[in-house]
Amino acid sequence: MVRLLRAQARAGLCLPFVVTYTEPTGRAGSVGGVERLVGQLTVSGITLGSARWAQIGYWMDQAYAGRGIMPTAVALATDHCFFVLGLHRIEVNIRPENAASLRVVEKLGFRREGLRPRYLHIDGDWRDHLAFALNSEEVPEGLLARWRRSQAFGQQRRGSSASPG
Repeated sequence: MVRLLRAQARAGLCLPFVVTYTEPTGRAGSVGGVERLVGQLTVSGITLGSARWAQIGYWMDQAYAGRGIMPTAVALATDHCFFVLGLHRIEVNIRPENAASLRVVEKLGFRREGLRPRYLHIDGDWRDHLAFALNSEEVPEGLLARWRRSQAFGQQRRGSSASPG
């Protein structure tokens, strides 16, 4: 798999990334920690010309889910595609039963476009996927900036609801 991804990356067809997370040391005032491989993200099907689009696929260690790591990684990769590669559209296709992955695109504001019946061959059978997309003009400030803003807003709401009123 690594050899194939490297060859495709050299040909400009994909961008494979590892997703890491630095575990806090737990000591007050300390900086750094242990960096762990917690997932993988691939931008694939990179198409230039009049289409200018690609797809993003990802997986994550379940022990690290829910910490905002994968939404951040998807936002970073999307911004790279839009602002460095000059792509116009990013698609993400997810199996309908994959609630954690569906939550990632929901958090980031990807637009649901519909069902792709029998889209990919996984675990010995053709599996349906839900299609999501985002166009560059939908996030002129960048997806990472929008994601960070939504996180800050969510923290403010949680903080204000916990305050005595």
